[in-house]
Amino acid sequence: MLPTTLDEAVSALSAVPAAVPVAGGTDLMAGVNSGQLRPAALVGLGRISEIRGWQYLDGHALLGAGLTHARMGRPDFAALIPALAASARAAGPPQIRNAGTLGGNVVSAAPTGDTLPVLAALEAALVVAGPEGSRREIPVSHLLANVEMLRPSEVVGHVRVPLLHAPQTFLKATGRTGPGRALASVAVVLDPVRRGVRCAVGAVAPMPLRPLEAERWIASLIDWDGERGLAPEALSAFGDYVAMACIPDPPPSEDGGEAPVLPPAAFHLRRTVATLARRGLGRALA
Repeated sequence: MLPTTLDEAVSALSAVPAAVPVAGGTDLMAGVNSGQLRPAALVGLGRISEIRGWQYLDGHALLGAGLTHARMGRPDFAALIPALAASARAAGPPQIRNAGTLGGNVVSAAPTGDTLPVLAALEAALVVAGPEGSRREIPVSHLLANVEMLRPSEVVGHVRVPLLHAPQTFLKATGRTGPGRALASVAVVLDPVRRGVRCAVGAVAPMPLRPLEAERWIASLIDWDGERGLAPEALSAFGDYVAMACIPDPPPSEDGGEAPVLPPAAFHLRRTVATLARRGLGRALA
C-alpha cells in the first residue's frame, strides 16, 4: 500500500490492523532480515510529500517525519537546528543516512538513535495523525519512556521543535558494535531566554537521560548577560556531574560489607560521557 497523504496512510492502517508503516526501512528491514519481524503487510510512507520537508510555525520548526538524515545534514537545515543536523550527519554510513528518516528514528526508539538525545534536549513533540483526520501531540520524551504510546492506526506526521536561536552541540563516541553506532552521545542546548542549559545523554540507557540537577547547577554559573564563558574547572565539574547522574555508583551492600565497585566497562563509559558533556558545553559556550 502506497498512500499519498497522512490520512490515506491512517485509513490503510485501519483497514489492515496488522500492517506496519515503513519509510526508510533501515530498522524494519534489519529486523526482517534477522528473523525478528514478520509484518503481515506494509504501508509505505515514501510518497507522502507533506512529511518530507519543514515549515516555520509560531517560533517552532515543524519537521516532516519523512525527512532523511542526509537532508537534515545539509547546511540550510544546519543553520536552523545545528545539533539535529550534527546528529543526522553522524548517523552511520551514507546508505543509512540517505534512507533513514527522522520519524523512523523516533518510533524505532533504539537506545543508540542519534537524533533522540537532541530531540530530548530540545523538548520536541510529535504531531500524530489519527482516524477521522485527528491530530494530537506527544512529547518525544513521553513516547521514549512509554508514558504515551501511538494508538492503533496512528502515524507520526511531524516533529515540532522549538527554535531557540542559540548555540547547541551534539557529540558522539562510537564503539565496536557496528559502523557509526553510538557508545555514548551527548546533546547540549543553550536557552538564553530562560537562562537555562539543557543536556541529554544517549545510548547509555534505553532512553535519553536528562541530568536536570547538573543542568540547573551549571546554568547558575553562567553570566548570561556577559560573555557566557566558564573556567575549565567548571566545565570538567559539569562533565563529571552529568556522568555520575547517568551512570551512578552501585548501591551499598545491604549486609554492610565492602562497597560494590563500578565495573571497568561502566567506569570507562562514565568517563566517556563526562568528556562528551564537558566538550559539548565548552563548544556551545565558545
